[in-house]
Amino acid sequence: MIKTGLINPAVLQLLARIRHTNTLVIADRGFPFWPQIETVDISLIDGVPTVLQVLDAIRSNFVIGHAYVAVEFKSHNTAATQAALASRFKRVPLGFEPHVEFKKRVPRAIGLIRTGDTIPYANLIIESA
Repeated sequence: MIKTGLINPAVLQLLARIRHTNTLVIADRGFPFWPQIETVDISLIDGVPTVLQVLDAIRSNFVIGHAYVAVEFKSHNTAATQAALASRFKRVPLGFEPHVEFKKRVPRAIGLIRTGDTIPYANLIIESA
């Protein structure tokens, strides 16, 4: 039995399949369903869990080499929300691109974790180092 750290078996199983330069999407509650990639839905209620909470939870099992977010995140969120995201990527390149371009990366991901997040454009694509 796992005593500490990440305990969700579906998320652990998904992370175990990610290799060098593979990507994982962590998405908000409204993100579209992508039938061609595995989705682990851990949404509970609005705002629970958030994208950043999931990111924080998986970091001990995922070495991030690069991250992507929609550029619209900047124009639709407060400075505090933007700072919370930036604080997670101090040593990791964080790329901003139009939401349409961001979504073009999704089908190449190993999987998608759907959260209950309600923050506009909070979706992340993280690439393993």
